[in-house]
Amino acid sequence: MTEPRDYRPTVFLPKTEFPMKAGLPQKEPGILARWLDGDLYRQLRDARAGREKFILHDGPPYANGDMHIGHALNHILKDMVCRTQNLKGLDAPYVPGWDCHGLPIEWKVEEQYRKKKLNKDEVPAEEFRAECRAYAQHWVDTQREQLKRLGINGDWDHPYLTMDSEAEGTIVAELLKFAESGQLYRGAKPVMWSPVEKTALAEAEVEYEDIVSTQVDVAFEIVEAPNLPSLVGAYAVIWTTTPWTIPVNQALAYGTDVEYVVINAMMSDVDVAQQDMENSGYRDFIVAKSLLPQFIDRYVQEAARLKELGITLGLEIDQQHDLPAGALVGAIARHPMHHLGGFFAKPRPLLAGDFVTTESGTGLVHMAPDHGEDDFLLCKAHGIEPVFAVEGDGKYRADWLWLGGEGSVINPKFNAPDGPICTALREAGGLLAASADYKHSYPHSWRSKAKVIFRCTPQWFVPMDKAIARGVSTSLDTNGGRVEDQTQVPFASSEVETPGGTLREKAVAAIAATRFVPEKGRNRIGSMVEGRPDWVLSRQRAWGVPITLFVDRKSGQYLCDPAVNARIVAAVKAGGVDAWSDARAQEYLGPDYRADDYERVTDILDVWFDSGSTHAFVLESGRWPDLMRPEGYTGPLADMYLEGSDQHRGWFQSSLLESCATRGHAPYKTVLTHGFTMDSKGMKMSKSLGNTIDPLKVMEVNGADIIRLWALSVDFTEDHRIGDEILKGVADQYRKLRNTFRYLLGALDGFSEAERVADVAAMPELERYVLALLAKLDATLRVAVDDYDFNTYVRALTDFCNEDLSAFFFDIRKDCLYCDAADDPKRMAYRTVLDTLFHALVRYAAPVLVFTAEEVWGSRYPDGGSVHLLEWPVIDPTWNQERIGDLPVEVDVAGRDGYNWFWDSIRQMRRSVTEAIEPLRREKEVGSSLEAEVRYPLDDQFVLANLGRLDLAEVCIVSSFEVGVTNSITVTRTTHHKCGRCWRHLPEVTADGELCSRCEQVVSAMDAAE
Repeated sequence: MTEPRDYRPTVFLPKTEFPMKAGLPQKEPGILARWLDGDLYRQLRDARAGREKFILHDGPPYANGDMHIGHALNHILKDMVCRTQNLKGLDAPYVPGWDCHGLPIEWKVEEQYRKKKLNKDEVPAEEFRAECRAYAQHWVDTQREQLKRLGINGDWDHPYLTMDSEAEGTIVAELLKFAESGQLYRGAKPVMWSPVEKTALAEAEVEYEDIVSTQVDVAFEIVEAPNLPSLVGAYAVIWTTTPWTIPVNQALAYGTDVEYVVINAMMSDVDVAQQDMENSGYRDFIVAKSLLPQFIDRYVQEAARLKELGITLGLEIDQQHDLPAGALVGAIARHPMHHLGGFFAKPRPLLAGDFVTTESGTGLVHMAPDHGEDDFLLCKAHGIEPVFAVEGDGKYRADWLWLGGEGSVINPKFNAPDGPICTALREAGGLLAASADYKHSYPHSWRSKAKVIFRCTPQWFVPMDKAIARGVSTSLDTNGGRVEDQTQVPFASSEVETPGGTLREKAVAAIAATRFVPEKGRNRIGSMVEGRPDWVLSRQRAWGVPITLFVDRKSGQYLCDPAVNARIVAAVKAGGVDAWSDARAQEYLGPDYRADDYERVTDILDVWFDSGSTHAFVLESGRWPDLMRPEGYTGPLADMYLEGSDQHRGWFQSSLLESCATRGHAPYKTVLTHGFTMDSKGMKMSKSLGNTIDPLKVMEVNGADIIRLWALSVDFTEDHRIGDEILKGVADQYRKLRNTFRYLLGALDGFSEAERVADVAAMPELERYVLALLAKLDATLRVAVDDYDFNTYVRALTDFCNEDLSAFFFDIRKDCLYCDAADDPKRMAYRTVLDTLFHALVRYAAPVLVFTAEEVWGSRYPDGGSVHLLEWPVIDPTWNQERIGDLPVEVDVAGRDGYNWFWDSIRQMRRSVTEAIEPLRREKEVGSSLEAEVRYPLDDQFVLANLGRLDLAEVCIVSSFEVGVTNSITVTRTTHHKCGRCWRHLPEVTADGELCSRCEQVVSAMDAAE
């Protein structure tokens, strides 16, 4: 008996060396090294030279610490934008940059000093700045290597750094444009101040945390009341959660629309020393009528607290009556500590304030113009000036009559009910209630995490509501050189109005002209700009770009001389920020001015001004030719700014204001924002909670392509999640995509142009349908790129690979691939479509899976260069309009498109058959679906009329398929024998192991060829 022939060598099984196991952590570094050695970035620039530009200007990350998951997401999105634009054939360069100045770096260097028990102030400023520079450079180099590892393609050898001397000089030039156009003034206003870091802070440098504060009710005795003399001797009661501001009080505020009431109350058995109230007797208290119950509750709680200390305090209301309108107009009170004399003996006027509400407190507000914007403005309007009692470290200045040299004012114990402030007020008879139980949100420095205060100090401001002169041009170009014959604008104080629209108006107009992705970003930044105060530019630190101004000691005005400014800019460009020094003051002032007559400003610029000026030295300087627009171009230089949603109050806004003030428009055309990455439970990541995901560790275990696939799969426009289980799901998604490419590579083994079927119309219906699906996918991906809708991009790509190809097309056609003759027209059509799919899919995947796509491309074309130099595949859009024979576009069946209606029905039929066979497989009545004979109920006349176009047994991978009028799908085991080569059960096979007619013909031809 002869052994049956082994037909496996006659089957065309896929062949490829592309491994199923990715091994990304081991492979990716080698691929990256090849890109860097071959300068892939420059190759791409050369390939796109002369094409239309698409410029994404990189928002500078801060040079402090390792890359975290937020960095990874942000840079992957930027890379995706640039790669997809390059794929479309545009020239989309990417120059990375870093923000290098500012308090976080200075703070870290100071920490190193403190560990060594050294005083920063005893170190020469140049030496200290050199240490800050070295610290920043270390983290620039560290983050640069980490970002490279993510596969970010950029000009890594030539990044921009805000601490480069040319950049510092350009920032100075931009500042002096403000000065020369009169958009700069120095004034004393309350700004957010960090007593720990001893500097002013911007809103973007502050975060809000819930705290518990001491709330106090303090009585101010009325000493004059011209509209209602009977109020003399009554007590206006104020409420505050910042007791430390009482020593700086200068007035009280009332609301003109608030109804006030006077309560006549008996205070008895008071066992505390009082200098202004008798130990018992009736007193009048003034509070808002609607807030009287809350005031009484606080007073009762105070009495209960004191009773526990052995002090009896009672309040019994005898009478109450409403105050007539205008009763408080012109009234004068005195400070509870007036007995100290001096500042505290001055009268405290009651002023009408439109900001006074009855949401909480007493309806009366104490005014400390040093420590509140409303306070400052109201007092200034009545000639009351700040007194600067609180020093930069949060202590009252040493000569202050009350608590001089003491503090810090942000210390809870200092403000506590038994602290020095409340104790003194209680002894003076001014404290009516105090409790450390008021919960509220309060600003903190996001660096030191310490509470901030509002503190009035002399600062430099850019006015938001002062009109900018039309046609203003500056004597400094972006590079700091002189520009001849331009309008010179002398120094103008903040009070002078010039025609041309305000900075706020220009910014609002620019926001309206900008595209926002997502659209809600427009309202967010718009509301911020519409309501923001003047821009505080100055900081009182050492590590930053100096405010390079000379102020006349007599007039208080800053010098605005173009020649002086040009010398300053040139010096800073040559020598960096250290060039701004007393030793060189006369050099800059030149022969026309004496250094002794001028104060050299020693403040530095808000770091947001640095980053807000990056468009000037990155996009305009010519240092990066790839980023230069064609000559004659006008308008925003960047097509896109892309950062986290917190940058609406940060970089997006500072860049907007800087550009609108100096150029009249925004620096960008589109602003794309992403949300924040939360843990798998939706909680904010925190090292203390132990829920952080380190992208460096993820790359060590899974590879960079897994992080990229995650970042581009989530809806990044909202807050999104990451965690171990989520990453496992992403890894599974990646494996499916990888297997798609592995199948394509194997199935296309040996494919040549001689095999290509050029006429799509001559292809089988299934191939034409898949090409239609590819054309539909292509259109979807193009729209997704235009909309920056990357999660739709990735989802459409993966769904196509998994559902349309692996689970449908590949599954159906594997018999054709394996068993048809090499020159069979159907097999040739199939492989032609596979080749088309390969070239399209590897390009679509390249911006997402940058390493894997390179590996795929190199596996098929080892000498074909990089996949990342390729352009968007050429897909005939008419493929999606092809119809099966005479299938009409519209049919009567539910008004559906006949083409899609037919194929949707076929695919549903296939799914139903698979489900019907599965129970028989579980019961082992059939082994594979090829052993099943199917009878399928179908009464859709349209589909029935066109079923002859397909071999349904092949589509459903069964032995036979018959359409009948039955109530359900019936599946039976076939009685036909199995072909020894293709394993199909067919009537023509006379015994198991024999060949069907197709396989007999193919094998015979192969035998003859051998």
